Amino acid sequence: MLDPDHALVSLRRQCVLLGLNRSTAYYRARPVSPANLALAESIDEQYTRTPFFGAARMTAQLKREGLAVNVKRVRRMMRSMGLSAIHPGPRLSRSERSHPVYPYLLRGVRVERPDQVWSSDITYIRLKRGFVYLTAVLDWRSRYVLSWELSNTLDSAFCVEALRRALSGGRRPEVFNSDQGSQFTSASFTGVLKEAGIAISMDGRGRVYDNIFVERLWRTVKYEEVYLKHYEGVDEAYSGLKRYFAFYNRLRPHQSLNWRTPEEEYFEPREASGNVQTADAAVTAVGLRPPCVTASSPTRFHLKSTEQWS
Repeated sequence: MLDPDHALVSLRRQCVLLGLNRSTAYYRARPVSPANLALAESIDEQYTRTPFFGAARMTAQLKREGLAVNVKRVRRMMRSMGLSAIHPGPRLSRSERSHPVYPYLLRGVRVERPDQVWSSDITYIRLKRGFVYLTAVLDWRSRYVLSWELSNTLDSAFCVEALRRALSGGRRPEVFNSDQGSQFTSASFTGVLKEAGIAISMDGRGRVYDNIFVERLWRTVKYEEVYLKHYEGVDEAYSGLKRYFAFYNRLRPHQSLNWRTPEEEYFEPREASGNVQTADAAVTAVGLRPPCVTASSPTRFHLKSTEQWS
């Protein structure tokens, strides 16, 4: 890391040693304009309701709501947020060609017990002056959120940290499922799974339902917490999400679990009955793709959900 106040090594020399252009050391990210933030929020809310809207239909809907936008601007904004209509089609996830992709292992599989399948994905959480990334690790059977992390960069580090924390409790899944995003195909992420002896499963391109339980979680979090709170900044987002995930796991009953909570279902599983989920169940798609954050500060942060952020 660069240290502008280092007593012995000048900033110029640090850049040379790290192979960085010196302009990088002085770069400061510009805050997102209020107009772009407002548009991003409108797109986010509409996309949460109708994740099958592409740029053209999204533009038409925003115009019906009185916003002065054109399809080029909406397409550019959706691309920067990482949003794509989730109808079957090519290039729905941002994969890295140099990373290996693993087959989808859950087609037709009956998910009958906790720790049979875990899954993860990324979405963004809007702030009044920017937005941040949220990732979570979810147990498919119980809907229990095993861990979550916040970051303002879309690298693999915070996804790996969430995975390690989920595994630190001493339990591990038979299969771990994710999309083909570069964070989940990276060697740092798949290496943790391989080391733990966990089978790796990845969604097929254009498959709407392959990771539906995490997609449902994002919709729930946004409608029941994020859209109601309008977080001022990172501290408030962290505190609000910490409270919400505690409520979600311990106190929020789920109809699909016969009105039990995720914590009850995860730690006190019932005998398998007619309420068994199949990995390719025909359910309504509510997917969200990993969007892009524009931080108001160039300093990278990585928030751990077990630590106090101040």
